[in-house]
Amino acid sequence: MGPIPSALVTLRVLVADDQELVRTGYVTILSAQPDIDVVGEAPDGRTAVDLARRLTPDVVVMDVRMPVLDGISATRELAGPGVENPAKVLVVTTFQLDEYVYEALRAGASGFLLKDSPPAELLNGIRVIAAGESLLAPAVTRRLVGRFGERVRPSGPASQALDALAPREVEVLKLIAEGMSNAEIAEAMVVSRETVKTYVSRILTKLDLRDRVQAVVFAHRNGLVGSA
Repeated sequence: MGPIPSALVTLRVLVADDQELVRTGYVTILSAQPDIDVVGEAPDGRTAVDLARRLTPDVVVMDVRMPVLDGISATRELAGPGVENPAKVLVVTTFQLDEYVYEALRAGASGFLLKDSPPAELLNGIRVIAAGESLLAPAVTRRLVGRFGERVRPSGPASQALDALAPREVEVLKLIAEGMSNAEIAEAMVVSRETVKTYVSRILTKLDLRDRVQAVVFAHRNGLVGSA
């Protein structure tokens, strides 16, 4: 049986990069996907913010180093603390610098990929973020936790926070910290994806964490997984 077009959910994506060749490459890759529609392109951060507010894309693919307004500042305007209806931003850059990673995530980015990642990872990243999950390349996660983990602090003593988690929630937290997606966690624990989503939501609420990225850092800081 062939695919049913009416059942296909189309993701609306905005691409922001100051290099026209890179933008064109992204647009070519994304437009070839039946479930992705590129709704706009921006050569700088200010244009990205203006277009994102007007077009309300499902995901913004954001470069870091851009003129007029850099990608970190643009991300903060679209998804930072206090922003109503924050955008989902996937930061993609050639610069694997820890400070960029940390600042991008603090600014509200939902994920971070390097430009040398294969196209399949970019496509997966867009779909993962559009589905409401956070995404960090494993190498980026290790570097982030190793250098900046101490900056993300739980709301109370770690022991008290962990005591609030049920055993299965602790298990899920460990798997999140190992870089597993919801689908991978569901397979490992032999449960449904919806069950995993429920566990993740409870974990974030109980630990007073914003997203999976902070959950990863929390787990590493509190000894649930080995240090990278």
